[in-house]
Amino acid sequence: MLTRYIQAAMKHAKYDILEDKTFYGSIPGFEGVWANEPTLEPCRQELQDALEDWILLGVSLNHDLPAVDGSSPDIATT
Repeated sequence: MLTRYIQAAMKHAKYDILEDKTFYGSIPGFEGVWANEPTLEPCRQELQDALEDWILLGVSLNHDLPAVDGSSPDIATT
Protein backbone atom coordinates (compact mmCIF):
# COMPACT_ATOMS: atom_id res chain seq x y z
CA MET A 1 0.00 0.00 0.00
CA LEU A 2 2.69 2.51 0.95
CA THR A 3 4.94 1.38 -1.88
CA ARG A 4 2.13 1.93 -4.40
CA TYR A 5 1.49 5.40 -2.95
CA ILE A 6 5.17 6.33 -3.29
CA GLN A 7 5.34 4.95 -6.82
CA ALA A 8 2.20 6.88 -7.80
CA ALA A 9 3.59 10.10 -6.36
CA MET A 10 6.93 9.60 -8.13
CA LYS A 11 5.10 9.31 -11.47
CA HIS A 12 4.14 12.97 -11.00
CA ALA A 13 7.72 14.12 -10.34
CA LYS A 14 9.00 17.02 -12.41
CA TYR A 15 12.67 17.47 -13.26
CA ASP A 16 14.55 20.51 -14.51
CA ILE A 17 18.15 21.11 -15.47
CA LEU A 18 19.44 24.16 -13.63
CA GLU A 19 21.93 26.73 -14.91
CA ASP A 20 24.75 24.88 -13.14
CA LYS A 21 23.76 21.74 -15.14
CA THR A 22 22.49 19.88 -12.05
CA PHE A 23 19.07 18.23 -11.93
CA TYR A 24 16.31 19.54 -9.67
CA GLY A 25 13.29 17.36 -8.94
CA SER A 26 10.05 18.02 -7.09
CA ILE A 27 6.56 16.54 -6.83
CA PRO A 28 3.57 18.86 -7.23
CA GLY A 29 1.33 18.75 -4.16
CA PHE A 30 4.12 17.60 -1.85
CA GLU A 31 5.38 20.89 -0.44
CA GLY A 32 9.01 20.82 0.58
CA VAL A 33 9.83 17.55 -1.19
CA TRP A 34 12.68 18.20 -3.61
CA ALA A 35 16.12 17.00 -4.64
CA ASN A 36 19.12 18.43 -6.45
CA GLU A 37 21.88 16.17 -7.81
CA PRO A 38 24.52 16.22 -10.57
CA THR A 39 22.70 13.64 -12.73
CA LEU A 40 19.13 12.51 -13.26
CA GLU A 41 19.18 9.04 -11.68
CA PRO A 42 20.68 10.18 -8.35
CA CYS A 43 18.16 13.04 -8.40
CA ARG A 44 15.31 10.54 -8.76
CA GLN A 45 16.64 8.42 -5.90
CA GLU A 46 17.20 11.42 -3.63
CA LEU A 47 13.70 12.67 -4.44
CA GLN A 48 12.20 9.31 -3.49
CA ASP A 49 14.23 9.28 -0.25
CA ALA A 50 13.00 12.80 0.54
CA LEU A 51 9.41 11.72 -0.18
CA GLU A 52 9.71 8.70 2.11
CA ASP A 53 11.12 10.85 4.94
CA TRP A 54 8.40 13.46 4.36
CA ILE A 55 5.71 10.79 4.59
CA LEU A 56 7.17 9.33 7.80
CA LEU A 57 7.36 12.77 9.39
CA GLY A 58 3.83 13.62 8.30
CA VAL A 59 2.47 10.38 9.72
CA SER A 60 4.33 10.87 13.01
CA LEU A 61 2.83 14.36 13.28
CA ASN A 62 -0.61 13.00 12.34
CA HIS A 63 -0.83 15.13 9.16
CA ASP A 64 -3.13 14.19 6.32
CA LEU A 65 -1.20 13.04 3.28
CA PRO A 66 -2.14 14.45 -0.11
CA ALA A 67 -4.19 12.33 -2.46
CA VAL A 68 -2.39 10.92 -5.48
CA ASP A 69 -4.46 9.96 -8.49
CA GLY A 70 -7.63 10.36 -6.45
CA SER A 71 -6.66 8.33 -3.39
CA SER A 72 -4.51 8.66 -0.31
CA PRO A 73 -2.84 5.91 1.70
CA ASP A 74 -4.60 4.36 4.66
CA ILE A 75 -1.74 4.50 7.13
CA ALA A 76 -2.48 3.68 10.74
CA THR A 77 -0.79 6.05 13.17
CA THR A 78 -1.37 4.02 16.32
